[in-house]
Amino acid sequence: MKGVLIFIGVITCILPCGCKAQNSFTAFENKFVKQYGQLNILQLQLSYVDNLQQLPDGNNLNKQEDFFAQSLAGLKAFSPSRLTPQQQTDYSLIEYESRLMLGMLKIDKQWQPLKPAAIPATGLYTLPLGKEWYAWFLKRWVGDDVTPDEIYAFGLQQVEEVKKHIDSIRMQTGMDEDKFYAYLEDVSFFTADHNAVQAAFEQVKDTVLHNLHRLFTNTDIPAVAIRRGTNNALAQAPGYYSDNTFYYNLFDKPYNTRQYNWLFIHEAVPGHHYQHSIAAALHRTPVQNLFSYMGYSEGWGAYAEYLGKDLGLYKTWYDELGKWEWDIVRSVRLPMDVGINYYGWTDAQALAFWKKNIRGQDDIAMREINRIKRWPAQVVTYKYGAAKFLQWRQQLQQQQGARFDIKAFHDKVLNSGPLPFFILQKIVLG
Repeated sequence: MKGVLIFIGVITCILPCGCKAQNSFTAFENKFVKQYGQLNILQLQLSYVDNLQQLPDGNNLNKQEDFFAQSLAGLKAFSPSRLTPQQQTDYSLIEYESRLMLGMLKIDKQWQPLKPAAIPATGLYTLPLGKEWYAWFLKRWVGDDVTPDEIYAFGLQQVEEVKKHIDSIRMQTGMDEDKFYAYLEDVSFFTADHNAVQAAFEQVKDTVLHNLHRLFTNTDIPAVAIRRGTNNALAQAPGYYSDNTFYYNLFDKPYNTRQYNWLFIHEAVPGHHYQHSIAAALHRTPVQNLFSYMGYSEGWGAYAEYLGKDLGLYKTWYDELGKWEWDIVRSVRLPMDVGINYYGWTDAQALAFWKKNIRGQDDIAMREINRIKRWPAQVVTYKYGAAKFLQWRQQLQQQQGARFDIKAFHDKVLNSGPLPFFILQKIVLG
């Protein structure tokens, strides 16, 4: 009995201490959220010009620097092992964001005396500290601690991998390269009939929803509408998602029917619409609600395209080819993004790289080059995020073998919500 009393005494001592630490951290979090809001830190914008124009200066810069430095110092009072799992995530998130912001403010201090009166839209590389800004924007957009050199190497590897997929499909057709790419321009692959495009996407939607249960636990999501886009500002994209609606863009050019499968998957289900529907029902903490991570969001949309066959799509070579035709664009954009914004490539160098690796899409090359100049690092999010999800899935499949459950994997990724990849990886891989 004496031993039992001692054991009980130890337990009653430990539990209140843990609860006290958790309550104290809750107070720390609440203070962080309140003070963060008072700093009026603007969200990341697509345009580097907009981002640089909203940088803090003078007293605002000093206030932000003091806040994030004090936040890091304040974290030292807590032992993550004594916090709840949700608090541990918030601990890591506060630490990550504080370090990231302090890195930005360090560059900002050097930037202020060099800042042009009007920030030119000639490209980030042409500005003072342009390379430093690009390296920081890359981390901010991707949501991970990456370097330009790493992304360049990753991009080259992705280009070669996607080219192999395209060539595999070509070889199955029995055509040589010239005949294959000429055939892809055949009128049978294009239509200007709005009703035909609408009907095709409706059919894709029905097929995906019918097979969704194969890969996902939650199949009870809000309905997604399909409509023809009318926003000319977005006409350069084949389609987009907004407010429970998938829009396809059929304007002055015939629609490429090879886009039906992958585009609906990416933008609607199980891509952005599905992901946003799941996220809307999550009980995220006030700390987590402060931040968003495009590497997660766009990465999920790009990852979803790999699920086409399991969802009853990609029934023909050309349906699947549509996915790889757009994926080669995403892949080529990776080295181009680093090349233009960090290595200082000219338009001619970027165009030469494009033509070396992509056939049949020269009409959009300069559009993509100009996009990369205006929105540095944004294009990296798609491939980087998708590669993370694919890597984790493969790792779990190798570890678990026949016990691997694709639904459980997707649950872990989606039910965690948008987080930096190093935090999400710990949750998903355990």
